Amino acid sequence: MKPITLGIVCPCYNEEAVLALSAERLEKIFDQLQQDKKINNNSFVLLVNDGSKDKTWDIISELHAKHTWIRGVNLAHNVGHQNAIMAGMMTAKDWADAVITTDADLQDDVEKCVPQMVDDYMAGYEIVYGVKVSRTADPLMKRLTAQAFYKLQTSMGVNSVFNHADFRLMSNRALEILSRYQERNLYLRGIIPLIGLNSTTVEDEIGERAAGQSKYTLSKMLNLAIDGITSFSVKPIWGIIYMGLAMIIVSIAILVYVLRALIIGTAVSGWASLMLSIWFVGGVLLVAIGGIGIYIGKIYTESKHRPLYNIKEIL
Repeated sequence: MKPITLGIVCPCYNEEAVLALSAERLEKIFDQLQQDKKINNNSFVLLVNDGSKDKTWDIISELHAKHTWIRGVNLAHNVGHQNAIMAGMMTAKDWADAVITTDADLQDDVEKCVPQMVDDYMAGYEIVYGVKVSRTADPLMKRLTAQAFYKLQTSMGVNSVFNHADFRLMSNRALEILSRYQERNLYLRGIIPLIGLNSTTVEDEIGERAAGQSKYTLSKMLNLAIDGITSFSVKPIWGIIYMGLAMIIVSIAILVYVLRALIIGTAVSGWASLMLSIWFVGGVLLVAIGGIGIYIGKIYTESKHRPLYNIKEIL
């Protein structure tokens, strides 16, 4: 098989501290793959600036001026990790036979996994998922919450690859199919398995960040988790229904207890039990309304058909 044109897409948000180091690592990988005649000289790295507030775009511009294989996309404003990846993939698909997405901090084991992904693509696989087999470099809380999230979304019926984030290879054909998915509430980890083309996995060991700090805060991870579950499963609504049925059963049991107490003369009026009931029922109702509201809000967002991102400049 002749050498392919490979694109590596890296979303960047306030990554000025790590970009130069990441470029050096990727250059070594490209040099080795070119020596092995697996990729051609048109292969590139596409750095997507997601509305950074630091000098990220200035550094991307400098790297582009020094290296012809480094390209850049400057988004008009911050649109979030998933949308920034989508912007990069949709830009790169017209230039490459296959595209790999990975974060700019390169905590993924790119030295081992990128060549394996290219080999798998040449073997006929059109989607290759990087699956985390070791997360010792991540903080304990992040490891625990990540594992809990993967198990939760599986139990909710979300079709996703366990322990896979957004480190993956996709062929040009897979990207063309992905471009036809028009969700505004983007959750790539759930959408891409729906494509259905030949896929496989590579084992990915997460390393320490070379510099800077993670931009994926707890609130962002929670928002991603909510998007992932509510975009692909209606089980939370069924959960609310089951909760309502359970409350009816409990209320019937309480009614039986009260009637018995009245008959045998042991009934005692109590403020605490009344207030507890009010707060409990009120809380459940608010949770139920909130859960349904999330789905209605998603319908509202989808109905507007606004673009996921706006590109300000392409290098």
